[in-house]
Amino acid sequence: MEPFIVSARKYRPQTFKDVVGQEAITNTLVNAIENNHLAQALLFCGPRGVGKTTCARILAKQINRDGTEKEDEDFAFNIFELDAASNNSVDDIRNLIDQVRIPPQVGKYKVYIIDEVHMLSQSAFNAFLKTLEEPPKHAIFILATTEKHKIIPTILSRCQIFDFKRITVADAANYLKYIAEEQGINAEEDALHIIAQKADGALRDALSIFDRVVSFSGKELTRKAVTENLNVLDYDTYFEVTDLILKNDIPNILLLFNKTLALGFEGHHFIIGLASHFRDLMVCQHQDTISLLEVGDNAKKLYLEQSKKTTQEFLLKALEIANQADLQYKSSKNARLLVELALMKLASLSFEGEKKNPDRNSASRITLGQLIPASFFNRSGTQSIKKIISPDIKAPLAAPAEIEVAASFDQKKEATTAETLTGLSTDREKVAMSETSTLLTEPARKINLKDHPKRVSGLSISSIKAKKKHELNKIEVTYDEDSLPDDPVTAAALQKHWQDFVHKVDEEGKKILASNLSSDTPRIKDGTTIVIELPNDTMKKEVEREQLGLMTYLKKSLNNHHLRLSISVNEESIKKYAYTPQEKYDKLREKNPAIDLLRKTFDLDL
Repeated sequence: MEPFIVSARKYRPQTFKDVVGQEAITNTLVNAIENNHLAQALLFCGPRGVGKTTCARILAKQINRDGTEKEDEDFAFNIFELDAASNNSVDDIRNLIDQVRIPPQVGKYKVYIIDEVHMLSQSAFNAFLKTLEEPPKHAIFILATTEKHKIIPTILSRCQIFDFKRITVADAANYLKYIAEEQGINAEEDALHIIAQKADGALRDALSIFDRVVSFSGKELTRKAVTENLNVLDYDTYFEVTDLILKNDIPNILLLFNKTLALGFEGHHFIIGLASHFRDLMVCQHQDTISLLEVGDNAKKLYLEQSKKTTQEFLLKALEIANQADLQYKSSKNARLLVELALMKLASLSFEGEKKNPDRNSASRITLGQLIPASFFNRSGTQSIKKIISPDIKAPLAAPAEIEVAASFDQKKEATTAETLTGLSTDREKVAMSETSTLLTEPARKINLKDHPKRVSGLSISSIKAKKKHELNKIEVTYDEDSLPDDPVTAAALQKHWQDFVHKVDEEGKKILASNLSSDTPRIKDGTTIVIELPNDTMKKEVEREQLGLMTYLKKSLNNHHLRLSISVNEESIKKYAYTPQEKYDKLREKNPAIDLLRKTFDLDL
């Protein structure tokens, strides 16, 4: 029994033509070899499984070929691979530098492939700099990494950088199809696309998944077998959910979601897949964006068919709801309810109920402008509707509450109303028009609101009366100012309680207010006026904002409820915090005159 070789190794490309999805890089390397323009330091960077190490090995073989060697010659003595993940010390780099000096025995070049080069230590990078910049003529360095941002700029500047891109779903699916044919496996196209999507741009991962699914299903690789083995939701589930959403069938949607959870799928995975499904339906609605749909031909037909049942407005709102549920899923304490609520919202987007449908019962909501032609209001003469509300709001409540509606029209109003009624089709429209014409043609009349006690509007006289009555029922508390405490206030007591309030607000965390109140000493004037002087208007506004709390505290503490606060602004009172050298020297000389003698004795400068 022959040992099994995984597809990633068995089908590893041996030439640049076999490399999948990196045509720009492989063409550049081929032209560089042919024109002898190959740099001595190359950096291959990109995600995992896209062909970095493979291209490095192919390049190492190609530059040593001169046409006289065997076809299977691999130049093993000329290619040195170093795993920087495990050999990342400065001693490992020094050993490598010592080997670089020895020329090759076979071939023209010695190629050093350093994989995962970003794992080298800082000292190893520094030891490698000089050799990388000026290597011997027979040495070529190929560095490979998945994290280019971790490499120091001095290394990047010495290398020719090649950025490998992710393998597209189409390229990966085509390569899997080729391998399936080589192994005699009958694989469905949709199954290969699912494997390619699951690989997320890494061809090596796609080959590993392919081997696993083949071991599960044998020579028949079906879409159902792939979805079961990879534990991914089939797009048939999302097609069914979308059909139920368009039918507003909330009960069956919840049952289908419960069935999905019973199969072992998470709600987060379900809602993410549903959002992707809506996105795919969106790109199917325009001919130019169909190419963005990375599925097989059979699935593409289903997407195109279902996209015709939806509108762009519906898909935009559905995407917003699904994306919001995705963002809130991890922070939600009831994740299942969150997804179910999102599904119910989605099912209600296209619901044409009584509140959603503006055309239903429209005959019962015909406006005055719809019933009466516009020409009626443009005729010569005076047509006016006057609304006079009596009595005045300031009048006593005993005045009668009534509304007088006066309408004056010319003699043609009755004929116009008859013409309008004749043009209406339904009996309901005629009745509505008749009522409107009665309102417009009746002479001025008085409507007593007492006859209609149940019909009270928020803008009616009854509501105004009710508000007036409510205000009269309020208990108004009045007091005699002369009866309030009026103890004399001394400057010492004022300053003491002032500082107590400053200390109180400082402990509450109001540092700015405490600083502003401490900037001046309060003074008492005329026995009841507290006077303070502040440096600027900003500090004044800050104190005025807290004036109520300050004065309440002082009135209670000083037992004088006639106190008031007077704040003035004097910009000259701003303290100087920055002193010049001369000012500092003068201050020191005032405190200790011997400093001046010291300066003169040793002839010192400031």
